[in-house]
Amino acid sequence: MASMPATIAAAEHMVCMEVWGGNQAAESGVVMAGLDAWVYSRPYQGAAGGGDVHYVSSCATGRINRLLVADVSGHGAKVADTAAVLRTLMRRYVNHISQGKFVARMNEHFGTLAESGVFATAAVATFFAPTNYLSFSNAGHPSPLLYRAKRKAWSLLDEALERPAGDDDKELIDMPLGMVEASRYDERHARLRVGDLLLFYTDSLIESRRQDGELLGIPGLLDIVRRLDPADPAAFVPALLETIAKEHEDNLTEDDVTVMLFRPNGLAPRVPLKDRLAAPFRFLKGLFRGLARRGQVVPWPEFSLANLGGAMFDPLSRLWGGGKENTDEEAKENGGTRK
Repeated sequence: MASMPATIAAAEHMVCMEVWGGNQAAESGVVMAGLDAWVYSRPYQGAAGGGDVHYVSSCATGRINRLLVADVSGHGAKVADTAAVLRTLMRRYVNHISQGKFVARMNEHFGTLAESGVFATAAVATFFAPTNYLSFSNAGHPSPLLYRAKRKAWSLLDEALERPAGDDDKELIDMPLGMVEASRYDERHARLRVGDLLLFYTDSLIESRRQDGELLGIPGLLDIVRRLDPADPAAFVPALLETIAKEHEDNLTEDDVTVMLFRPNGLAPRVPLKDRLAAPFRFLKGLFRGLARRGQVVPWPEFSLANLGGAMFDPLSRLWGGGKENTDEEAKENGGTRK
């Protein structure tokens, strides 16, 4: 059984326009405006890089935080190249509140690798700090787990997400990346609160076994997290992995292992007015630099009032999720009544 850290310290402080992560080993905390994260990733057999890819990004104004966990088939150079492409795409769409184009471009990339048998499952989330609004897309990946601090209860994130309008079961929806070119990826939403926790993971956890040899699956993983103390998120991931490893001698030894835990911290970005007014000029500077260096992507912003207008005037940020109805999960917490 591999030894696990007792705690994961918050060591990385994200700066604007940064993309952090990759497919290498990681054991670190990440602090962003509006969100704290704790990341543990270990490639199979201590390799330099594995098939699990994790990324976190922060936009130019610190309001948009994007989270990605992907499980890419295979190992070695192809996965390393794919991780580099995903980093480039993270940077390209770092200033987009909506993640739809980002997920579509990921699927296009894996479509080009289909003949070589490379595909991936992925969970993608965007957290918009001004409204605590979470957007989520799933490409065949195990559902993340959500802890509601107010109710002190864990559940599947899927249970808290708004149902997409006009959902058609006949369409190919949320397939693994690269499997079907025409797959559609829904962008579903939920509002988080300070103290809630969101747990992303790869399939090594749910493919672990109980003491009797049966697979844990998602129900077994839920059973374990419900027995753990969520009060100290920095110690939660190590405790989770230690508990799973003790269930069966082969657990977490036959594949890459990646776990990412996120918590809204209520620290919305405070950008001085002079910096807001200077933001367009900083973007133009980055644009010219990107055009001058061949092959370097330009992180174009999403052209929406909530994004561009909200970068300068806080109230406009509320146009993204701030004026929408409560989700079904919130309605339950409010006694079954929507506000």
